[in-house]
Amino acid sequence: MKINVVYFARYREVLRLDGETLEGDFARIEDVRQALLGKGEAYAVLAGQNLMCARNQDLCRTDETLADGDEVAFFPPVTGG
Repeated sequence: MKINVVYFARYREVLRLDGETLEGDFARIEDVRQALLGKGEAYAVLAGQNLMCARNQDLCRTDETLADGDEVAFFPPVTGG
């Protein structure tokens, strides 16, 4: 399965990546996140409890199921004011 991962805001800055493509057996977004956490120290930024995510540009939770070719976006909580 191939998943396109996109990073926004602080995550993009810390990882110095707009995104990347992962290949593996990912049933849920949490599986993608766990794979990323294993890639190195910088990816620890994705370990936070307040992490937000989207699947194919729709907000969701990390237990969202995935299909081949999906786009997964990670971004920090958004505040306004």
